[in-house]
Amino acid sequence: MKRRDFITLLGGTVAWPLTARAQQPAMPVIGFLDPESLEPTAHLVAAFRTGLSEIGYIEGRNVTIEFRWAYNDRDRLPDLATDLVRRRVTVIATPGGIAATLVAKAATATIPIVFMASGDPVQAGLAMSLSRPGGNTTGVSFMTGEIAAKQVGLMHELIPHFGRLACSSIPKIRAPNP
Repeated sequence: MKRRDFITLLGGTVAWPLTARAQQPAMPVIGFLDPESLEPTAHLVAAFRTGLSEIGYIEGRNVTIEFRWAYNDRDRLPDLATDLVRRRVTVIATPGGIAATLVAKAATATIPIVFMASGDPVQAGLAMSLSRPGGNTTGVSFMTGEIAAKQVGLMHELIPHFGRLACSSIPKIRAPNP
């Protein structure tokens, strides 16, 4: 082997790992926007991480999570959401309710936003309709009271000749006063 060929081969061998590393896709970044702080929601954050790991996303290994906490100061939410948008996160999670989701929605029309909220997402302005939400928001809503009539209608379609329908509700458990 000639010296020139050897140097070319060596140069290619040294450059190859750099080229391969540059071609790897960037690690996805999840923006986590919450109006509270970590302390009262630590168990939910742990469940969030567990859920991610169950679908193959391990924080620090193949996904990064950028946490933004408003510490119960909702006036901070717009700046925190803008920071996540500027950071160019892959998705924004707003598990803390409608207020954080509305702020995130105002900050970006392109980054997907995943929410968890109570109440009607259409009425709150998070979706165009339940069947066709449109926009960049999606999520889970606990609107049991709002869809009760729809549930009874579906039950009637499934069992058209039922005579009586009984409903059971779980009583609300109140936290003890400190």
